Amino acid sequence: MTDDQKAAIRATAARVLTTEGQAVTAMAEALPEDFAPAVEAILATKGRVILSGIGKSGHIARKISSTFASTGTPSAFVHPAEASHGDLGMVMPGDLTILISNSGETAELKDIIAHVARFDIPMVAISGRPDSTLMQAAEYRLVLPPAPEACVIGMAPTTSTTLTLALGDALAVATMERRGFLPEQFRTFHPGGKLGAQLSKVAQLMHGPEALPLVAAETPMSDTLIVMSEKSFGIAGVVSEGRLVGVISDGDLRRNMARLMECSAGEVATRAPRVIAPDDLAAEAMAVMSANRITALFVVDAEGRPVGLLHIHDCLRAGLA
Repeated sequence: MTDDQKAAIRATAARVLTTEGQAVTAMAEALPEDFAPAVEAILATKGRVILSGIGKSGHIARKISSTFASTGTPSAFVHPAEASHGDLGMVMPGDLTILISNSGETAELKDIIAHVARFDIPMVAISGRPDSTLMQAAEYRLVLPPAPEACVIGMAPTTSTTLTLALGDALAVATMERRGFLPEQFRTFHPGGKLGAQLSKVAQLMHGPEALPLVAAETPMSDTLIVMSEKSFGIAGVVSEGRLVGVISDGDLRRNMARLMECSAGEVATRAPRVIAPDDLAAEAMAVMSANRITALFVVDAEGRPVGLLHIHDCLRAGLA
């Protein structure tokens, strides 16, 4: 491939991204009038948010439905052709429908449109034509701004599908924020993979109280080393009146090697150690350990009492790396 060919390909990519980006910006500056009412209607829905579309619009509808479902709004995609052959029974009173068609004249949607009208099911329509059949049938009309498709012939769905996807994301996020959706709820719908790991709480990964290598401040170092060896974390916590007051690490052992066996745990320990709370994100604990070049953190409650221990290996096994 020549340099001229590479430059031409990059120019095409830049043109597509610029065209679509300008269209999304234009929509952000002039959101459809029914956007906020549509969000309120979604929040008021007792059943599910049903999305439907055909072709490229169908692919976009599936993605929007998935985004709703993963952010606390029960949702499902219904294929319009399958709906005409029995799946209309999936769309029930109490649901809300979001129907997508750039032209607003998609023949495959006619049975769903008739069904939701018959059972008085609220409908949100997303289309590029405000005077289309679909828009006229909808209670909430989300009109896409006029913008050229990004392909050279101006016909392949590119800008229009990007606008629809972005508008669907805006609906889902606005609904999520109005609902007060929390990170821990988000993890419920994303238990697997790196995203689930990043949303894990320290309490979900830590070792419990029975595994803790704890000693009193007056404990001789000979006994402290036995505890450290038995618990196998390479660390010991020093407690006083039930609270964590210090930590003994391998570094503390090396720094006191000359007189180690003459000392008590309290004399060797690093005071005011770094700790983490059970409700903190495990990713935060991982960041603390990485920044301070340590391999474990004691987990303490609001009163400073040790309730667990999180080792960097626990974070790595959970996929936080």
